[in-house]
Amino acid sequence: MSVAICSLLWDAARHGQQPIKYDSDGYYLVRFPYGTGDESYDPWRMHDPSKGGTSPSKFPDARSGLIWPSHDGWGMLSAMVFWTADAKATEHRSRYVRDPLNLTTGYDSTATTDAAPTRGGQYRTYLWQMFVHPDTPVGLKISTRGAGDVKLRTPLIHAQFKLAIHTDVKTP
Repeated sequence: MSVAICSLLWDAARHGQQPIKYDSDGYYLVRFPYGTGDESYDPWRMHDPSKGGTSPSKFPDARSGLIWPSHDGWGMLSAMVFWTADAKATEHRSRYVRDPLNLTTGYDSTATTDAAPTRGGQYRTYLWQMFVHPDTPVGLKISTRGAGDVKLRTPLIHAQFKLAIHTDVKTP
């Protein structure tokens, strides 16, 4: 079985801070720099700045948060997110979203996860599997909430977002 892979990495110490600005859905689309340095891997050009607009995307615009699947197939999405410690936080949320910017097939969230904070920084990994298609980008969205479901702008420290597409899905 062949697998097409895209692996993205963003780190505050290397790439600068990401100001958290919530979208209308109450989540922030995590952005990733273009290129293959810093452990990023994208031979299939799934994180291509030319996709999804009339002009090239530039990190950290919203399109830099998208992976455009290179093939139809069974996609394994995985992510790692580190937040700084925030005493006001009561939960940390994440979700995978098909077409989070409404560019092609329409916003479709899936695999929303929330977790109560632990002491200190917050370090989470996430995994979800679903069918993916080249005309529908996917993104990783996050949110930190406080008492009364108040959206907090808790800074991220590190994030990774990965898609592995199994292209040889058998059918009966």
